[in-house]
Amino acid sequence: MSSAALPRPILSALCASLVGIGLARFAYTPLIPSLIDAGWLTPGGAAQLGAANLAGYLAGALCARRLAAPAGPVPPLRGMMLLAAISFLACAVPLSPLWLLAWRFAAGLAGGAIMVLAAPAVLPGIEPAHRGRAGGLIFAGVGLGIAASGTLVPLLLQAGLEATWAGLGVLALALTALGWGGWPWASPAAPEAASAGSRPPALALAGLSAEYALNAVGLVPHMVFLVDFVVRGLGRGLTAGAVDWVLFGLGAVAGPVLLGRLADRVGFRAALRLAFLVQAAAVGLPAVADGTVALAASSLVVGAFVPGIVPLVLGRVQALVADPAARDAAWRRATVGFAVGQAAAAYGFSALFAGGSGHALLFGIGAAALVLAFALDIGLDRPSRWGHPASDFRMRIRPCPSSPR
Repeated sequence: MSSAALPRPILSALCASLVGIGLARFAYTPLIPSLIDAGWLTPGGAAQLGAANLAGYLAGALCARRLAAPAGPVPPLRGMMLLAAISFLACAVPLSPLWLLAWRFAAGLAGGAIMVLAAPAVLPGIEPAHRGRAGGLIFAGVGLGIAASGTLVPLLLQAGLEATWAGLGVLALALTALGWGGWPWASPAAPEAASAGSRPPALALAGLSAEYALNAVGLVPHMVFLVDFVVRGLGRGLTAGAVDWVLFGLGAVAGPVLLGRLADRVGFRAALRLAFLVQAAAVGLPAVADGTVALAASSLVVGAFVPGIVPLVLGRVQALVADPAARDAAWRRATVGFAVGQAAAAYGFSALFAGGSGHALLFGIGAAALVLAFALDIGLDRPSRWGHPASDFRMRIRPCPSSPR
């Protein structure tokens, strides 16, 4: 993969992750305090809208394969980007809380389908040694969307909530147009082929999906409640909340690329285990320390892993499964696991929040889920159960020998 220019398919996939997840999911978080203050929603209602988006994400992940069956992934990818843009424009007309909830669900639906379809549509054409970096570039779009929402939303809010929703919709439409023509209509053949008689390691993949779901639980407190914690929980105002959200977004921009490069060097398994531990510390930090520096560090680090965890898990799937069709199915199941984890956590946390539980409890539960993910990965490290070496699976920048490590 050339470092001089971003290939068109990677650019299209980056735009898709930016629109479908970076904006369609994360632009809502800095809007929550204003939606509550303006009377559009109650605190509980605002949390329910966040949960509806995550439920839509689950639905999108579940139906992505069926959407792509008739003509391949390109038409549904384009359609889902358009749907995400339209959802912003629809929310500019606040007919009722139910109307907003339906369109937030639609935005989540678009994001879930994009997450399943975008990277597999372009990564088979990338050399295996560079897929960590390529995946990082694709999911850096999530961070760009977070950073854009953290800077644009406070500016747009000066013109009112309606203008804010409409402005985000126009931006999403522009990005959809930018990525429209770069998709590969036929996925290139995978460079590696499945060995005769090989089978996907079912236990390892099931464990990976469970770990990914627990990782989703750990990320929900920051994804949904971070800005509200700073603005209303700590009483520091919208500007302070926006600063932490921008730091969250800056981490999310750099995180996927840095973590992808790390995984290309040390292996996806080692990188994933390190990710679980670092995330647990960063997610749990606000539960014990709410100073400015502590919150800034937590926002930056967790932001890096929100999109950064995706190429790590995708790389583990690619390392565990050689057959392209089985690999796509395994990635879809992992994405569904993540969606289930975040949707369940969002509704559960929303119920706790509406019932009067403090933010600290939410961050504590999130940290515990990440520790459990790490423990599960260690506990399932029984190579004899699924027939793979216990050593790390690597995708090095330099070609590596074929002998086991």
